[in-house]
Amino acid sequence: MIKQPALAVSIAVAATLALAGCGSASGQADQQELTVFAAASLTDTFTQLAEEFEKQHPEVKVTTSFGGSSDLVAQIEDGAPADVFASADAKNMDKLGDLATDPQDFASNTLEIATPPGNPADIAGFQDLARESTKVVVCAVEVPCGNATAEMEEKTGVDIEPVSEEQSVSDVLAKVTSGDADAGLVYVTDVTAAGDTVTGVEFEESDQVVNTYPITALDGADDADLAQEFVDLVLSETGQKVLSDAGFGQP
Repeated sequence: MIKQPALAVSIAVAATLALAGCGSASGQADQQELTVFAAASLTDTFTQLAEEFEKQHPEVKVTTSFGGSSDLVAQIEDGAPADVFASADAKNMDKLGDLATDPQDFASNTLEIATPPGNPADIAGFQDLARESTKVVVCAVEVPCGNATAEMEEKTGVDIEPVSEEQSVSDVLAKVTSGDADAGLVYVTDVTAAGDTVTGVEFEESDQVVNTYPITALDGADDADLAQEFVDLVLSETGQKVLSDAGFGQP
């Protein structure tokens, strides 16, 4: 007589747990996902903005992917699922053609020299990067920071012979912080974000080449309205403050 009620209770508890589990799984399935591809130099700011977007949209999970703009464009063209794309220059955004719906400029950036802490090679300006004894790392020319470097060389008449050409500013910084290079050319914002791991060296010619960053909701986004809302956040006062605090300039 005692065993039957106990069994009934056990069955009832198991059924309740099963229903709760189904409800939880259903809730996870119902959560929307927004995928944002962004230039490597936007890693810190867009991570922060993704968190802000999730606070404003509790039902949305923002997945971010950072890398060289040219690499991200290639991935998008190959069919990688992306809803939003933010490039470090207009040239790579233009490669997407009709996939980029109404790109809008949201920030700007200039180059700065990054050296290991203390600047052991005593780099004082852009022209010092052409010294034969100086190991310099730059971005590959197809990457926005590499294109900006090539423009800077042309404008200044300084010819840099790098020991390595990388696919993103984060890769350049990694070479510098590991001691594999005496200097690397990245953006002002990258030097700021790197903190004490590098020493930044400003140079007077830096304002001759300015990279403007565009952002777009991509054609074919799973939820075009949601993708545009993320773009709107980046363009908003909140988004612009996050970018400004990180050292980005106005577009």
